[in-house]
Amino acid sequence: MSQLTRTVGRAFLGGVAAGGTIAAIGAIRRSKWAADLERINHKGDTVSLAEGPGITIGATAGAVLGANSPAYAAAAATSGAVAGAVGLYDDIADSKGEKAKGFKGHVGALLKGRVSAGLVKILGISGAGLASAALIDLQNGELTDGRRSRLRRLWNVGVGGGVIAGAANVINLFDLRPGRALKVVTIAAAPLSRPPGPKSRRATAAGGANTALAVSAAAGAAMSEDLEGKTMLGDGGANALGALLGLAFVARTGMVGRHVALAGVAALIAASEKVSFTKVIAETPVLRELDELGRTKS
Repeated sequence: MSQLTRTVGRAFLGGVAAGGTIAAIGAIRRSKWAADLERINHKGDTVSLAEGPGITIGATAGAVLGANSPAYAAAAATSGAVAGAVGLYDDIADSKGEKAKGFKGHVGALLKGRVSAGLVKILGISGAGLASAALIDLQNGELTDGRRSRLRRLWNVGVGGGVIAGAANVINLFDLRPGRALKVVTIAAAPLSRPPGPKSRRATAAGGANTALAVSAAAGAAMSEDLEGKTMLGDGGANALGALLGLAFVARTGMVGRHVALAGVAALIAASEKVSFTKVIAETPVLRELDELGRTKS
C-alpha cells in the first residue's frame, strides 16, 4: 500500500469518526429523548448529555472501520459501545437520584438487595475490557501461544482488560469542566495514532493507531460545543473514549507496556480519592492556561 493511499484512508477514517459524531449529536438533540439528557453544569447552566452517546457512536464507528481484522473490529465495538452504554445508564440513574457514590455506596446498595447503576457500569466496562484484550491477544497469537503457560496468557489478558477499564475511569475523572476531558483525550491519542513502522511485530498495531485516530477526530468534532458549555460528555462519552484509548494502547504494546500502563492508571485513580485534579490544574499555571484555552468565559 502506497503512502498516498494510507494517508487518504486515514483522512477518510477521521472524517467518518468526526462526521458520525456531529451527525449523531445533532440527531440525539432533536430526538424525543433530548429533554431527558439535559443537565445542570458546575456554573448552573443547562447543558445536553447528547454529546456522550453521539461521540460514542462516532468514535466507535471510526475504530471499527479502521480495524484490520474481524477480531479487532469486535474488540473496538465491544470496548466503545459497552463502555458508552453502561456509562449512559449511570448518567440516567444519576438524574433519577439512584446513583450510589463510591465503592462503599455500591456495596451498601448490594447489601440492600439493589444493584447500583455504578456497579453495573464497573462490571460492564471490566467485562468489555477483558473480552477486548482477549480478542487482541487472539489476533496477535499470544492467547494461543503454547510456549507460554496458560496462567501467563490469562494474566496478560487480565492486565490488558485492566488498562482498558482503568483508562475509561481516568478520562471520566477529568470530565469536570468544559473541554477538559476532550483535551486530555486528544493529547493522549496523539502518540498512539502514529502509524506503526514496517518492522512492527504486533498484528494489531495498525488497528490501534486507527482507533486512536478515530478517538482524536471524534473529540475534535465535539470540542467546540463542549467548550461553549452547550454539551458535555457525561460518564457515557468519557468512558467510551477512555476505553477506546486503552484498547489502542493495548493493541500497540506488549506485556511490559501493559503493566506500566495499569500501574499508571491505578495511581491516577487512587490519587483522585485524595487530591482534587481541578485544584491541581488551577494552581499550576501551564495546566491552567491549557485547561482554559478556548473555553467560553462567563
